[in-house]
Amino acid sequence: MLTITSETLTLWLSQGFYPFVRLLALFGTAPFFNEKQAISKVRIALAFFTVLVISPQLPVATIPLFSAMGLWVCVQQIVIGAAMGLTMQMAFAAVRHAGEVIGLQMGLSFATFFDPTGGPNMPILGRILNLITLLLFLSFDGHLWLIYILTNSFELIPIQTAPLHRDGFWVFLQFANTIFINGLMLALPFITLFLILNLSLGILNRMTPQLSVFVVGFPLTLTIGISMLGLIISILPRYTERLIHQAFEQLSLMFNLWV
Repeated sequence: MLTITSETLTLWLSQGFYPFVRLLALFGTAPFFNEKQAISKVRIALAFFTVLVISPQLPVATIPLFSAMGLWVCVQQIVIGAAMGLTMQMAFAAVRHAGEVIGLQMGLSFATFFDPTGGPNMPILGRILNLITLLLFLSFDGHLWLIYILTNSFELIPIQTAPLHRDGFWVFLQFANTIFINGLMLALPFITLFLILNLSLGILNRMTPQLSVFVVGFPLTLTIGISMLGLIISILPRYTERLIHQAFEQLSLMFNLWV
């Protein structure tokens, strides 16, 4: 007859609970998984069934669950999972930042998208580019690669009580400049074009004072901006693929420096 002691039951719970916490932290912060349309019960169920699939392949966790060390390990799993999700969010924030800059240059900064789910209002161009980037992320199987990387993270960063090295956190913080650098690079053609356009309109206004710059400038800026936006969207797949690849490389570097 098989007898199950309290120590054995605690060991079984620890084997699945710690990976569950890391997965749940990822699903709560990563793109696509943390959308408001996906309710918390769906995320919890997805994390639970994912743990059931991957737990036989994971290293055995010998840390007692109901202890001070168990609480410390849970905090570590939350930090690791949230750092993965926020790293991917930085890649999406770069595109949103570019959309806000482009909308400002086109004179559409007043056009905001009302979120019926209660989230903050977002400039419409930032919302459109973010939605296109999310669809590209799914088409590149980015959500599956993210789960795959998290599964491999248990080999690189096993469940243990040793603290995470601070160099990994520096890599995470340094990747935050991606929001500004990549977003600015995407919006730079718009900034240059509209700078030349505004200079031309200023010269035209000096040459012909009877011509109203406000009457001519806004429709011209909007027309040229929409035309340029079509060109930007055509290169967005390659841009997004490079951005996601860069985020995955940062995750790999962060894992190696944490141990």
